[in-house]
Amino acid sequence: MQGVEIRHWSTHFPEMPVADVVIEAFACDLPESYIGTMAKAERKPCWVNLEYLTAEQWAEDCHGMASPHPSLPLTKYFFFPGFSTQSGGLLRETDLLQKREAQPSKKLAHEPLEISLFCYDTAPVGDLLEALERMQKPSVVHVPPGKPLAAVMRHLPGNGPWQLGNSRIEPLPFMALDDYDQLLWQCDINFVRGEDSFVRAQWAGQPFIWQIYRQEEDAHLIKLSAFLERYCATMLEQDARAITNMFVAWNGAESSVADAWAAFLAHWEGIGRYSRAWSRKMAMESDLATRLVNFCAARV
Repeated sequence: MQGVEIRHWSTHFPEMPVADVVIEAFACDLPESYIGTMAKAERKPCWVNLEYLTAEQWAEDCHGMASPHPSLPLTKYFFFPGFSTQSGGLLRETDLLQKREAQPSKKLAHEPLEISLFCYDTAPVGDLLEALERMQKPSVVHVPPGKPLAAVMRHLPGNGPWQLGNSRIEPLPFMALDDYDQLLWQCDINFVRGEDSFVRAQWAGQPFIWQIYRQEEDAHLIKLSAFLERYCATMLEQDARAITNMFVAWNGAESSVADAWAAFLAHWEGIGRYSRAWSRKMAMESDLATRLVNFCAARV
């Protein structure tokens, strides 16, 4: 598979040569046996802890920071993905935006609004369905399998598709990542979640609504606020207010999803223009893989 070898990580981690670059991802600690082998190597590897994506300022301050091992002759470096030149950047294939721009032009104004709904099961999906049912403009809502579809089926009978007023709710089959990108490009509004679909929605250049992964003591709301502050910094005030209110309502705050959705739709065109401009702006920065390669190349 394009030079990539995948090995099962069992309880007894097999002996293997030490790599030039060793990357820990998503707080997954390396096996102690492998760390010991790294420490014995004549040429120490570049050891990187690839962290989660966040827009918080402290992550930029910590990006690239060296952390010497307390007892072994090894140093670990912290690498933070992010939204600025002071961070590790965002994942993006070199030709992604060119592929997006090569797609056929958007549909005519009289055609239904297309929406993708990718969310966790904690999202206030019932409130959104009620809001969709009251919409005057026809819409088609594409729902992927798993938690998004399960959340919809808790409120609607049968397996779908369903018709709610002028809104048609359509289940989708599992799809490859490239096909998901196509869906994001096709849709006028994308509900996304977590980290990966959140980034892909930004490259899509379409209005999106993000459900962040919920953490204890509402720590996720701090991360949500940090992103909104950065994302909305140069946005028109009314558009920024509409996005902020929708994000907050969708992430479980005690506010009306229906009211937030109505305001979001009212400012949808302006939000769309900004979404495309944001995508172009972020694409002017080097991507995460390039920054990671350059970072490691200077240390091996």
